[in-house]
Amino acid sequence: MGFLDALFGRRKQIQPNLDDWFALPSAALELQAATGFTPTGRGAVCFTGVEGGQFARLKQEIRELLDTDTAQGGEPVEYSQDRYGYTWLQVEQPPDDLPALVNDLHTINSMLQDHGWGPQLLCSLVGFTGPEDSAEAGRPLGLVYLYKRGTFYPFAPREADLRDNALELRVQGALEHELPLEADLSRWYPLWNSPALSGP
Repeated sequence: MGFLDALFGRRKQIQPNLDDWFALPSAALELQAATGFTPTGRGAVCFTGVEGGQFARLKQEIRELLDTDTAQGGEPVEYSQDRYGYTWLQVEQPPDDLPALVNDLHTINSMLQDHGWGPQLLCSLVGFTGPEDSAEAGRPLGLVYLYKRGTFYPFAPREADLRDNALELRVQGALEHELPLEADLSRWYPLWNSPALSGP
């Protein structure tokens, strides 16, 4: 068992309610009102390594299902592996169309779950950025969904692998009535390697 698996709740799995994702667009409005942070349009799903022809076919199926923008020549889903060996599926939508991004992430989670790879799912993340003309302009912020816990938590990275705990607690206060938040702060794991928090 990897350390991410333990932190993300593999030892005590709770049946996730993926429909909680659909509360995210309204929660994002509350987040913007409280902090000024807005969606970047980027999101990602993280899971433990899966190999073989069956998974290759599923990846192609996901690409075909989400491929609504072939005119621009881009892939609807980008796959990458971080330094710990975990696989990331990244998707992108216009920043002002968070419902479309939520639908994509919900679809990916559902397809992996329905094809029997639910135990490999670790988390998903939606990226936000700080308000322009402020000290937090361009600052990344992620809302992370823990698949095996069925909860969300904020992650606010800073330079040199530091994090902004004060901002994370502000986000917690803003969203405590909007989303099922993770009460155990020891599970607010820092996702330094998430492609959804990298620059455009």
